[in-house]
Amino acid sequence: MSASYIVKEIYIYPIKSLAGISYQNAFAEEMGFENDRRWMLIDAKNQFITQREHRILSQFYPQISDGKINITFQDYKHEFSIEEHLDNPIEVNVWDDKSEVVEVNKLTSNWFSEQLGFECKLVKIIKSGDRKHESSQLKETFNVSLADGYPYLMIGSESLDFLNEKLADKITILRFRPNIVIRTQTPHEEDDFTTFKIGEVQFKNVKPCGRCIMVNNDPENGKLKKEPLKTLSKYRVVNNSVLFGTNIVSLNSGVISVGDEIIF
Repeated sequence: MSASYIVKEIYIYPIKSLAGISYQNAFAEEMGFENDRRWMLIDAKNQFITQREHRILSQFYPQISDGKINITFQDYKHEFSIEEHLDNPIEVNVWDDKSEVVEVNKLTSNWFSEQLGFECKLVKIIKSGDRKHESSQLKETFNVSLADGYPYLMIGSESLDFLNEKLADKITILRFRPNIVIRTQTPHEEDDFTTFKIGEVQFKNVKPCGRCIMVNNDPENGKLKKEPLKTLSKYRVVNNSVLFGTNIVSLNSGVISVGDEIIF
């Protein structure tokens, strides 16, 4: 493969299902980028909360500064320390995986409850090993964060461009919530990557990512649209799953940056 594959964008999503943050560089760990999906909201029954049921979550915008996470929602703001949490462990499920988490603090949970209109808690996964995910594809078990399944999602630029050629209303890459966007040469070639290096980090491709209704949620306004699933289902269905982007894992820790070449 040519060395003309370049990192175009990097994103992290500190709180599962809330808006993401764009970075020029990020520190990759086994669980995912540092501070990526280490937090999530759970309801009164300790079930995790996502945009699938609560599209308004896309309108909560986090920023990280001076060791704190600042959340903006409409005219409301709230902040909490990255390091703070209560001591009592809570067992939750993220799909089929059990995970141990802890509540950040009562004030933050109450703030989210007030904004969303129902009781919820903001919880945090503290350390590697508090959630394990088994890959049926690789027959391996990985320590992961609170992401749906795998630590990293990578998407090629040509995959989005090819899709947008078919859409009347163009969409941005934010619909697909990637961690790494790379400049590619042909649509969906990232699906076939095996192992590769970006910056200081060696990555391994696990499998293409099956997409759900969440990609139809417009992050600009939180409204549910018919696209892009309607169009993707015409040419990207494999084994009843609509594929877009690919799930990858890191084999070591280190920094990657926008502008880095992908080395095979």
